[in-house]
Amino acid sequence: MNAIIGQPVNRVDGPAKVTGHATYAAEFDLPGLAYAVMVLATIPRGHIRSIDRMAAEQAPGVLAVMTHEDAPRLAYKPIAQRPQVDAQSGEQLHVLQDPEVRFNGEPVAVVIAETLEQAVHAADLVQVEYARSPALTIFDATKGRPPSEGNVKAGRVPELGRGEVEAAMAAAPVRISARYVHPREHHNAIEPHVTIAHWEGENLTLYDKTQWVDNDRKEIAHVFGMEEERIRVISPFVGGAFGSALRTWPHVTLAAMAAKRVGRPVRLELTRRQLYMSVGFRPHSEQHLTLGATPEGKLVALEHEVVQQVGRYEEYAETALSPTSHLYQCDNLWARYRLVEMDTNSPCPMRAPGVVTGVLGLEMAMDELATELGLDPLELRLRNYAEQDQQKGLPWSSKELRACYAAAAERFGWSRRKPEPRSMREGGMLVGYGMATAIYHSDRSAGSASVALTGNGMAVVRSAASDMGPGTYTSMTQVAAETLGLPVSHVRFELGDTNLPFAPVHGGSITMASMGNAIVAACQAVQKKLAGLARAAQNGPFAGLPEEAIAAREGGLGRADGSGPVVPYAELLRQHNLGWVEAEGSAQPGEETQKYSSAAFGAIFVEVRVDEALGTVRVPRMVGAYDVGRVINPKTARSQCIGGMVGGLGMALEEQAEWDIRFGKVMNANLAEYLVPVNADVPSLEAIFVPNDDRNFNPLGVKGLAEVAICGVAPAIANAVYHATGRRIRRLPITPERLLS
Repeated sequence: MNAIIGQPVNRVDGPAKVTGHATYAAEFDLPGLAYAVMVLATIPRGHIRSIDRMAAEQAPGVLAVMTHEDAPRLAYKPIAQRPQVDAQSGEQLHVLQDPEVRFNGEPVAVVIAETLEQAVHAADLVQVEYARSPALTIFDATKGRPPSEGNVKAGRVPELGRGEVEAAMAAAPVRISARYVHPREHHNAIEPHVTIAHWEGENLTLYDKTQWVDNDRKEIAHVFGMEEERIRVISPFVGGAFGSALRTWPHVTLAAMAAKRVGRPVRLELTRRQLYMSVGFRPHSEQHLTLGATPEGKLVALEHEVVQQVGRYEEYAETALSPTSHLYQCDNLWARYRLVEMDTNSPCPMRAPGVVTGVLGLEMAMDELATELGLDPLELRLRNYAEQDQQKGLPWSSKELRACYAAAAERFGWSRRKPEPRSMREGGMLVGYGMATAIYHSDRSAGSASVALTGNGMAVVRSAASDMGPGTYTSMTQVAAETLGLPVSHVRFELGDTNLPFAPVHGGSITMASMGNAIVAACQAVQKKLAGLARAAQNGPFAGLPEEAIAAREGGLGRADGSGPVVPYAELLRQHNLGWVEAEGSAQPGEETQKYSSAAFGAIFVEVRVDEALGTVRVPRMVGAYDVGRVINPKTARSQCIGGMVGGLGMALEEQAEWDIRFGKVMNANLAEYLVPVNADVPSLEAIFVPNDDRNFNPLGVKGLAEVAICGVAPAIANAVYHATGRRIRRLPITPERLLS
């Protein structure tokens, strides 16, 4: 049978999506379904003096209005007394449990009605009187307050250091220092967040937009003081999330509370505007870098400080220092990460959380150093190539970054770049070439799956994994098909249900490395089970053969040496009067985590064209070369890379939340004013995969892909803009106003 892994198989879930048969969270139609709408706070800090809900309760179709005054008391506990089931720490947002207001957009009431329109109308009738308290809404002003007041803290991220930084920096013949700013950024996935909650006695079913059904179950069980076994979470399709659906947000809890109150299933869907207030964002960040080098371009010292915003009621920290610690060889390093508390909803993971921020600053600073030295930016990076993870003192499980540089530079035509800024023009436009390195750590977690071989020759693979669009359905189907020796059309993958075997979070680029290996284990387990039956059958073709002499071949079992006939799985089942045979398998990280550091790498090359009179920037082409280990499906992998490139384009040129310091809220909370790239903005994008098969990291040989694809894009564009114009724009996004000012 031909290899299936590595082939550009079409998405197996594609037909269901384009024909409308894929059921997303909002589309489960339950008998008696009611609708809930949240009422959100309109002040950044304070407490509720009174709530007048009489008009809302008397409105047509209203079933209930719930506030902190009559909401059921939930079983919240301090973070130290509960398992860490998601990204939050120090969490104090107890939904409808007290009159406190911690940020503009905190839920203060929920209205349940027969129809969505009736619930929306009644929610507008709820009158809330507030007592405002002094609020922290200005990043720079808050950052400047004394740390003793508790508004600036280190979070859970320790300082990083090695060598003698101060002495090495002071002695460095060449130094550059710069400050970079990146604004608050929002996920803006196509599908809004929505939850349907349905109680049947003391059992609860949630249909939710989530990247981790098992986490939803754990968190809701904790809040309601229930046994996990009484909760089922279903999420077969997710319409994009980019990290926003990793956590169990307050609206999920509210949906369950509302359904309990009215004794009917309830749907609670957030509006686009509410998404900006309720489900997190990439935090505003400022970073300061100082690089010291020899005249030949060898780094001798590196200092990096990152400061990010966080909600005052919660601590959320990111790994922004990770790239600095190991991307380049440098013996003397100091890095510090701090949080600035503000009265805002909590940030949360967004594609490549922390790392994309750290790469942004580091790669822009490396470009500035190359300019100061008069070196080609690519040559500077090659002169500081890190052969191992210097911070951990470990070798890389694999690293083909040099090959990425070479492949992308050749395809892009980097050799045609003239070194001087403003030296390239075409058709009256300034032309600039820029590049940057991409890195994202590779991780894996424990996961499990089951495989059932049926009498009709099909295999059904099951796991509680998620698929928010990267192609999980397809890639997992390919892994199972190749392991079992079946065509893709004979494998069905079921996911997104807590009734299925446990799967880890669908985030952090860990899904394939975690679940792919679990599926291989499950396939091997079911083959072993079936082979045991075949070996025990007297006068059968496998009678008396040792286990290792039997292998999956062409939809059945055959001799591992290729001799003799293949007996189809279905025939083996019939011989033993079985309708199916099923087995479960699991995989988890092993000692490789102590022996190696693992990461995906990439090199991004960008061309920009700048209208000098108008200050507009266009990106006609972008080339990225990636070392992501073994590529399961080059078609969906390319799709992932293109999506990351588009996200980086938005980060560089368009995306920013406009912050109202008076009310502590996002002013452009809509897709008309919060700009994201559209088709007309997207250039020719090319993704190249450098051959690699990282068996040191995991048996399947894969590394992460989703996050590395966005890393490095924004700094490559910023560096290209400098090359075109001679102007360093250190505050993103790069707008015409900033270029012309």
